[in-house]
Amino acid sequence: MKITGTIVNYYFHCKQQCWLFANRINLENNSEDVHVGKVLHELKTEGRKNTEISIENIKVDKIDNTYVTEIKRSDSDMEAVKWQTLFYLKVLKSKGIERKGKIEIVEKKYNNKKINYLELNEELENKLNSILQEIEALLNYKEPPIGQLLPKCKKCAYYEYCFL
Repeated sequence: MKITGTIVNYYFHCKQQCWLFANRINLENNSEDVHVGKVLHELKTEGRKNTEISIENIKVDKIDNTYVTEIKRSDSDMEAVKWQTLFYLKVLKSKGIERKGKIEIVEKKYNNKKINYLELNEELENKLNSILQEIEALLNYKEPPIGQLLPKCKKCAYYEYCFL
């Protein structure tokens, strides 16, 4: 199975969600939060060039001569977004496309945006390679790992599957 940026993100967010999504158990179509995020993304990129580019197993929100930009509606899980963006940089680097990363957080409540920058260096790439091995191992399990009920779970599209 090809690992995607979403799978990397979900690995940090929730191992159970990661496994379910990677195994094509997709409950996100019924999630209002997912829908709102997609609408915000469409509004942010409307009428612009260089938006949402698909290359093999990745789909980047925006790419230009300097940056690969990942657009999110909240900074609630920056660690997951960081590694997702680094994954995109690694895949592009393997294709001879060297870029830096930019994460734009479009806060729905405050009508402002935060920007975080990052670069893929040797240390981060080595750590990412280890993470990708861990993800491969997780995805090879026959059943999803048992989830932990956390406050963030109630907003998750998989909540009813996992806990009801």
